[in-house]
Amino acid sequence: MLAMTYKGPYRVRPVEKPEPEIEHPRDAIVRVTRACICGSDLHLYHGLVPDTRVGQTFGHEFCGIVEEVGSDVQNVKVGDRVLIPFNIFCGECYFCKKGLYGNCHNTNPNATAAGGFYGYAHLTGGYDGGQAEYVRVPFADAGAIKIPDTIDDDNAALCTDAYPTGYQAAEMAGIKKGDAVVIFGAGSGAGDR
Repeated sequence: MLAMTYKGPYRVRPVEKPEPEIEHPRDAIVRVTRACICGSDLHLYHGLVPDTRVGQTFGHEFCGIVEEVGSDVQNVKVGDRVLIPFNIFCGECYFCKKGLYGNCHNTNPNATAAGGFYGYAHLTGGYDGGQAEYVRVPFADAGAIKIPDTIDDDNAALCTDAYPTGYQAAEMAGIKKGDAVVIFGAGSGAGDR
């Protein structure tokens, strides 16, 4: 399969990689239909994130179609259209039960403060991301969210990171309908070095 792969600072290339396989009974394999490029990808591209390794597939904003499921997956089935949130979580640990999915300790053996993220550095678990034809989705029952027929893939992909990040910021700021809002520093600073 083709996957957008890190080759070092300022060097990202599509390369042929083996298709992912089911590694655990709670895994699913998703064929990617849409993937976004996030401002966070630029930090990786510029070589600013520790432990970003050559060969890592980028992309933590994607959606697709379930192609295969592990024997313990029950909430999604082959053929389901799903969106995949950027963070990987088990849904059962102390942090997940408190809604703190980004801190799931069952997805990242490399850190104690952050859980696993798709397509990011090994400090967040080293999981390959969604800028590829296929992705392994660990804990698919917790993280793969079925897309309603009324939502197209373009809009569903935005719900994996971009929209919820903005929504959370607005919620934390107490913004209400009719408020005037000014945003300073929008974007990731692509020109910053």
